[in-house]
Amino acid sequence: MTTDGPAGRGRHGDNRYGIGMLAVAIGVLAALVYGSADFIGGIASKRISPVRVTAIGGLSGLVVLLLLLPLVGGAWSSQAVMLGALSGVSGAIGVALLYACLAIGPMSILSPLTAVVSAIVPVLAGAIRGERLNLLGYVAIGIALVAVVLVGFVPEKGALRPSGRALLMAVGAGAFIGGFLIIIDLTPDDSGLAPLVTSRAANAVIMFAAVGILALMARRRGTAPTRPSWRPGLRLAVIGGVVDASANALLLLGLRLGELTIQSVLTALYPAGTIILAAVILRERIAPVQIIGLVLALVAAALLALA
Repeated sequence: MTTDGPAGRGRHGDNRYGIGMLAVAIGVLAALVYGSADFIGGIASKRISPVRVTAIGGLSGLVVLLLLLPLVGGAWSSQAVMLGALSGVSGAIGVALLYACLAIGPMSILSPLTAVVSAIVPVLAGAIRGERLNLLGYVAIGIALVAVVLVGFVPEKGALRPSGRALLMAVGAGAFIGGFLIIIDLTPDDSGLAPLVTSRAANAVIMFAAVGILALMARRRGTAPTRPSWRPGLRLAVIGGVVDASANALLLLGLRLGELTIQSVLTALYPAGTIILAAVILRERIAPVQIIGLVLALVAAALLALA
């Protein structure tokens, strides 16, 4: 005999509780891995163009997923391939914008801003599909919007001040990353890594095509270097792609075990990893009002997970 009361959750209740906690743990781990990947990608983008970094990362991530595919498996279907490719397009644009803004602005400000937007987009998509938030969810969205304003407001002289262009790119990156989360969540449950493989393949093709197009445009304008070097940021771009692909695999597993809203807001905690690395390695300094904004951003993400 099993019970679901205070004295015991029962076998099925324990299973659901255990799966839910595992999904949360995977979501937090994915967030930390994403944060590390973004830090690496941002540094690489300071050495070579963000488009090149995204292209190299897409290719190296694809190699990792292909190596894991025989172990994890997955059913290939037209839906898995189509949605995977579409998520690859959205992800490629989002990551390219993210790396671009991290290359020209403070990571500790722009990364959280991207995260807040990437969390709000899936929540709004759920609301459009008929998923209703409770009061706590709406409060969390309000806090997130306040956080967006605070992280972009720098009253102190000498504090890190992101440009309007960098802020706009960060918001765009968050929107496209949120789109990636929505699309990848729609893939069939039995598809395994198949959608991610397709996603990474589309990502690599799009970004290398972009590299070629930009090179041709620069040549026509007469501004192309004689021998464009990929070497300065190549190693970091490869490592970033591997780390990002690992985070994608964790995200997909979390989505299979949990729900889109919870996983999207947990993933939005990734700036924690980026901020820690930026503070330790780059010694970035931020204004007190921005610190409040960063704290509110993390609080909003946590409240959304509880909503």
